[in-house]
Amino acid sequence: MEPVIIVLVILVVLVFIALVRTIQVIPQASAAIVERFGRYTRTLNAGLNIVVPFIDTIRNRIDLREQVVPFPPQPVITQDNLVVNIDTVIYYQVTDARAATYEVASYIQAIEQLTVTTLRNIIGGMDLERTLTSREEINAALRGVLDEATGKWGIRVNRVELKAIEPPTSIQDSMEKQMRADRDKRAAILTAEGTRQAAILTAEGEKQSQILRAEGEAKAAALRAEGEAQAVRTVFEAIHAGDPDQKLLSYQYLQMLPKIAEGDANKLWIVPSEIGDALKGLSGAMGNFGPLGGGSGNGSSGNGGGGTERREKPQID
Repeated sequence: MEPVIIVLVILVVLVFIALVRTIQVIPQASAAIVERFGRYTRTLNAGLNIVVPFIDTIRNRIDLREQVVPFPPQPVITQDNLVVNIDTVIYYQVTDARAATYEVASYIQAIEQLTVTTLRNIIGGMDLERTLTSREEINAALRGVLDEATGKWGIRVNRVELKAIEPPTSIQDSMEKQMRADRDKRAAILTAEGTRQAAILTAEGEKQSQILRAEGEAKAAALRAEGEAQAVRTVFEAIHAGDPDQKLLSYQYLQMLPKIAEGDANKLWIVPSEIGDALKGLSGAMGNFGPLGGGSGNGSSGNGGGGTERREKPQID
């Protein structure tokens, strides 16, 4: 009985091992290469797969998701013979598991070496300044070369990025000084522009202030002239409305004489002939009240036909 039990146990173990080797579960976004007696047979996709145990073997399991591989800094010589260190990052994806297994021994190492070689060819045709300012151009050129070369390996390069471009230390110092000088220059230009703009705004404000002040003065003068004219018209209308006689006019003339003689500089002043007529009228009016002292009736000019009389102002010592 014991030998039979041992044989049964052995058979059960063999069956279990066969079942385990027969059933292959492939995770999502993965693929497996199956070989039969060392020869490629098929590619297992995601899910439950059945293989022939002890005959079919799994050669390689490949991740079909997009992979990110950073490469260490690589020294590259520019067109103007300067050595720069460039860090690169490659984003790739396996599109053909069979080609990635049989067309190249190690596609990661192949991509790295191809990246370094292509990068040196591209940077070698650029000077340092263009290298520092043309990252997009370098990325596009590098991606185009890598995508074309890795297509036969079942690899698709989705994106290439330059993480850092480090020029020599001496060049970094010179660039820092240049950038500092550029910043100082821009600051001086902005300061001068601000001062100029402030002066322009101040001048514009002063100009507007003078214009408004002049307009205000002109309006005030116009209003004053209008008021004076209105006052004259009012006085004139009042005089005519009151119908003044010769006596009132003579009295007004006499009141104006002291104002005519005001001022020490008035050596000579002119008396209109109408004042003589007014004085005659006033004398005649006052003659009704009695004789005037000093014979005022002969004190006026006998020129009744108009004109003016020139009288000198008496000197007062």
